[in-house]
Amino acid sequence: MQDLFALERLINPTDIYSRNVRFFRTKAYLMTLDQIRIFIEVAGREHVTRAAQALNMTQSAVSAAISSLETRHTVTLFNRVGRRIELTQEGRLFLAEAQALLRRAEETERFLADLGGEASGVLRVHASQTVASYWLPPHLVRYRDLYPRVQIQLSPGNTSTVAAAVLEGTSDIGVVEGEVEFPGLIKEVVAEDRLVIIVGNQHPWADGMQVSPEDLTRTTWIMREPGSGTRAAFQADLRALGLDPDTLPIALEMPSNEACLAAVEAGSSATVLSRRAALPRLLVGSFHEVNFELPVRHFSTLRHAERHAAKSVQAMMDLLRNAQREELAA
Repeated sequence: MQDLFALERLINPTDIYSRNVRFFRTKAYLMTLDQIRIFIEVAGREHVTRAAQALNMTQSAVSAAISSLETRHTVTLFNRVGRRIELTQEGRLFLAEAQALLRRAEETERFLADLGGEASGVLRVHASQTVASYWLPPHLVRYRDLYPRVQIQLSPGNTSTVAAAVLEGTSDIGVVEGEVEFPGLIKEVVAEDRLVIIVGNQHPWADGMQVSPEDLTRTTWIMREPGSGTRAAFQADLRALGLDPDTLPIALEMPSNEACLAAVEAGSSATVLSRRAALPRLLVGSFHEVNFELPVRHFSTLRHAERHAAKSVQAMMDLLRNAQREELAA
């Protein structure tokens, strides 16, 4: 008991009050996830008004959130240049930390939602262009019917950008084309696909005659951009035939399937695409499929090997596996 009295005498009540005030002030001055989201949106658009519109907030509220962060931490995150803004060096450094923090918060939210029952929350899907445009949409519609509490965000890209998004944590699941290997990712085949060579109506190969591997170097090519799964698969097929892909005369590199078709239609080059992508135009006679058979390739999902797979992700994987079984059984 004497020890307690001695301790009580040593503690100044004013000091206790002072420490409590500092504690509550510190709590009150902690940044919030909403402020982080606002900062990321403004940084991405470098425009307060557009960020406010995207966030469904007033411009003054967005400006106040940014100003509060800068004042509280005595740092300038943006330079004001006329009517626009741009990130400072400190702002660029903070952006990477803010994005990582928000991803972790979203993962925590999904984990907590999983504890509560059925799949819910946001499912971020990144897919290569052929997959996103011609194969995945019907499966997303089916998924939405089965899991209405899940909001799907689909972002198209190419195989390289999809893999990067999954690795960085900005995508929960990726779907790509061809044979791909990325350390740190789990790959699972979910569908089959076939590449075809496409030419315009005036091209010599439009006559339906058999084309030999040696003939492939005797025309110019419209190719998808480096990093595209379609291009990588075609190059692998050429190597398997004993051809060096670098011997193909490339006239143009295009960022999408539609751009490749438009260039072929306007000129005398050939292109190679998924048959799924070319089929609508083939059916109306706009193009011809060349008499040259390429091997079957695969569509695969990519998931991060170390991140928690939310119920929404597991549900999507189950749906795609079932679709594959049905397709193989048909």
